[in-house]
Amino acid sequence: MDFELPEELRLFKQSLRRFVDSEMIPVERQTTLEDGEKLKPEYYQRFCQRAKELGFWKMDVPEAFGGAGLSVLARSLVEQELSRSIALPARGMGGITGPSVRAILYSLKGEMKEKYLLPALRGEKRACFAQTEPDAGSDPGSMRTVAVRDGDHYVINGVKRFISHADEADFMQLMAATDRAKGSHGGISCFIVDMNTPGVKLTARYSTMMGDRPWEIVLENVRVPASHRVGDEGEGFRHAQQWLGAGRVRHGARALGVTERCLEMAASYAKQRSTFGRPLADRQAVQWMLADMYIELEAARLLVYKAATGLDKGEDARQDAYVCKYFCDEMAFRAADMCMQIHGGIALTTDLPIEKFWRQQRSFRITEGASEVMKMVIARHVLKTYG
Repeated sequence: MDFELPEELRLFKQSLRRFVDSEMIPVERQTTLEDGEKLKPEYYQRFCQRAKELGFWKMDVPEAFGGAGLSVLARSLVEQELSRSIALPARGMGGITGPSVRAILYSLKGEMKEKYLLPALRGEKRACFAQTEPDAGSDPGSMRTVAVRDGDHYVINGVKRFISHADEADFMQLMAATDRAKGSHGGISCFIVDMNTPGVKLTARYSTMMGDRPWEIVLENVRVPASHRVGDEGEGFRHAQQWLGAGRVRHGARALGVTERCLEMAASYAKQRSTFGRPLADRQAVQWMLADMYIELEAARLLVYKAATGLDKGEDARQDAYVCKYFCDEMAFRAADMCMQIHGGIALTTDLPIEKFWRQQRSFRITEGASEVMKMVIARHVLKTYG
């Protein structure tokens, strides 16, 4: 509900809406290269320039480092509005918001800061994040990639899977177990590893239904200086948690945009399309689908704004973020599915964006914390609070 937003954010949201409606949606089927992972150069340059003009360039980079330093709530509005179009790749918004640096790198100091953080902020170096493994996705405690101390170095062995943009990265933020017995509670450390380090190999590449092509990374006796460990040994998962909350809210914000576009398309089509002599909009079955989409969208909007505001205030908003990701990702997939059902056969074609919304939203119920894991941690909170 927009009346919850401060005046400056309402105006910001309106400018984003105009940009998406007039400059993205009309060209959304022609903006990416054939693999769907990258924007064509002309659209990348155009959208980056508009991002600078509209104020969301480097939106998650603090002002102290030359960024816009937008609040989590403001960034949520950007995600929400841009997600109303399929003009951008699903992962990373095509880079049109500028270099994006995970919170982990901001804790680097001295030489490491000069070598990795600052070049990443300037767009001179790119990073990938390597945590997921064949047997450790939503359960990082079962991680099998192991880092063993050997004097002034660590020797790392293991396999990482589904690592986006690994082929373009100069270095990775690698999570590895330094004490498997402790699992995610003090047993995982974070390392900065150059991609050209001996023993780092890109092996399999996976073609996904979303259009992106993440990599598998094999590490064989990779020697990494102890100075490349981020923070103390065993603090890796704590560092990762710094951005997980905002990332889950980002999922929710993206779901708002998808659901709103699906609702717009479904309602419009229901008025235009007639069957058996009456418009679909007269059919109660269709009316109820539209009503369900609208009700859930309004509820989800409040969840996103509440969680984002809590994070901006520095509150412990983990539970809000869990609820936000679960409810919104599930909601947006239902919305895309109902939009597809209302449109019928035409929705199965690539002439409309519905099939892409459907594919993307189905993936978000698994990635960055599966729905079942979200419900598991929510259930723990419920039993602790209400039991």
